[in-house]
Amino acid sequence: MAGNLNHMLGGADLRILQEPLGFIKVLEWIFAIFSFATCGGYSGSLEVGVYCPRLQNKTVMNTTETINFGYPFRLNLISFDVKNCSEKGADTIHLIGDFSPSAEFYVTLAVLAFLYCMAALVIYIFYQDKYKEHRGPLIDFWVTAIFFFLWLVSSAGWAKGLADVKTSLAMDFIMKLIPACDMHAVHIDGIKCTVGGLAMSRLNVSVVFGFLNFILWGGNLWFAYKETPWHSSPPLADPSQPGQGQQPARGVSSTPSFGS
Repeated sequence: MAGNLNHMLGGADLRILQEPLGFIKVLEWIFAIFSFATCGGYSGSLEVGVYCPRLQNKTVMNTTETINFGYPFRLNLISFDVKNCSEKGADTIHLIGDFSPSAEFYVTLAVLAFLYCMAALVIYIFYQDKYKEHRGPLIDFWVTAIFFFLWLVSSAGWAKGLADVKTSLAMDFIMKLIPACDMHAVHIDGIKCTVGGLAMSRLNVSVVFGFLNFILWGGNLWFAYKETPWHSSPPLADPSQPGQGQQPARGVSSTPSFGS
């Protein structure tokens, strides 16, 4: 087995990693990992507090509920109970919004890009000759073009989805869902409601990585195009063919003279 491993490594051409086509593929592989890790591995929490200063039995009640959420951000499936500042007990509150389509599309694309980059690097390093002989550059170019377009769509869609997630978890929006935290109760009964503990910097980074992937795959598209036959120079004229590759000498007219 060691002999087979040495044989495989002996046929590796690592010089491709020093060229733009191979180096940018390594960057795409790394950025794909960060993309699906920052989005697909996210989990967060939100703390909702309700302070009831006056009840019929003249007791003070202060409750805090922790709401856990995360990828794929199906907030409409999350519910929590909060005190309604009365003797009736608690209200069950359901969050609003299902933002899984944009999040799942973004993560799925990142995983596919990760797998394709690994496969492409293996072909670049170990099968460079077969890559150039069997339409490898053309396939690589079209796949790169598809990823280039999909990164733009998924990054823009996830950016919009993240903005909607932030809106659904904003303090003003959450307070509208809780009956005890409406404006009448806050101003008349002295009820205080707080919403905090939300941290989404990791999700903001995922959007940045999405657009960085879009830029990387756009640059890769040019280098993949240079490997295709479309970028090859046109064939030179064959001087052995009559009328090709021959130019009349300067100062000598090729038109026959008359009247001499």
